[in-house]
Amino acid sequence: MSTRTVPSVLGDIATTDLGITLMHEHLFVLSPDSRTNWVRDWDERQQITDAVARLKRLYDSGVRSIVDPTVDGLGRDIHRTLTVAEQVPELNILVATGVYTYTDVPSYFSYRGPTPYLDAAEPMTDLFIRDIREGIQGTDVTACLLKCAIDEQGMTTGVERILRAVAAAHRETGTPIMVHTHPQSRSGLDAHRILRQEGVPATAVQLAHSGDTTDIDHLTGLAEAGYLLGMDRFGVDVVLGFDERVDTVAEMCRRGFAASMVLSQDAACHIDWIAPELLDLLPNWHYEHVLADVLPALRQRGVDDADITTMLTDNPRRWFEQS
Repeated sequence: MSTRTVPSVLGDIATTDLGITLMHEHLFVLSPDSRTNWVRDWDERQQITDAVARLKRLYDSGVRSIVDPTVDGLGRDIHRTLTVAEQVPELNILVATGVYTYTDVPSYFSYRGPTPYLDAAEPMTDLFIRDIREGIQGTDVTACLLKCAIDEQGMTTGVERILRAVAAAHRETGTPIMVHTHPQSRSGLDAHRILRQEGVPATAVQLAHSGDTTDIDHLTGLAEAGYLLGMDRFGVDVVLGFDERVDTVAEMCRRGFAASMVLSQDAACHIDWIAPELLDLLPNWHYEHVLADVLPALRQRGVDDADITTMLTDNPRRWFEQS
């Protein structure tokens, strides 16, 4: 059997070398327009230094790879990401292409492509494919997954347009898809409907933030359909508490669905969407929470090491090997 590879920021790596993988983390989540206009104390060098230190500590904890699904709408700057990665070459950083919105497409695309005024092809699909095959933002760093979102606002016109563009890029390249979802409103079912129409197999799709609910039957249905469930917001305790998140994962494992879940935190070195005083209310929202706190709690609830390895190592590898 030939060795399968996946692109990282520093080049292709064997999927067998991914090791313990956090499937949903960010380096930076930023609002470039607002930051440029209003922030006076942004220190690029210090931010990069801080990110490097955090990632080195993460590597020392045992993590070998992180997936950063930062795309258009989240402040993606691949040059900054590359600068950080070059200083932490031992940690694999994998990146995405796509568009992140809960409502409308970004203004850049409002009058490009299919509009009431133009009968044109969807430009987003070709741009996503370019990121996958040629490189992002003029670099040779390529994307290993596609990212889009559907939240409690539901399947708006803009969200559906992006989802179908992502599906078209998947059909052309085989690249797997991560969909930000809002499980409290079961928005994953809406994504399922569109992706099925577009011919995308559930096994190629990760439903991010599935761990934001305790509705085990809903999660069971998605897992049985073949989706990979992102139990990926450990530390965001204001949305759902620590015990509820751990109990949900443990129950899913008890039901035999360890092979349908991945674990992560959706944390960042720096996020400007949230005021610092609010971030102080989330002391566990950091890169090392899963390994330091979640795994011991899962073991206390009867989750064995084989299931933990499945969620942290085997499932990420298998998901990327499909492409």
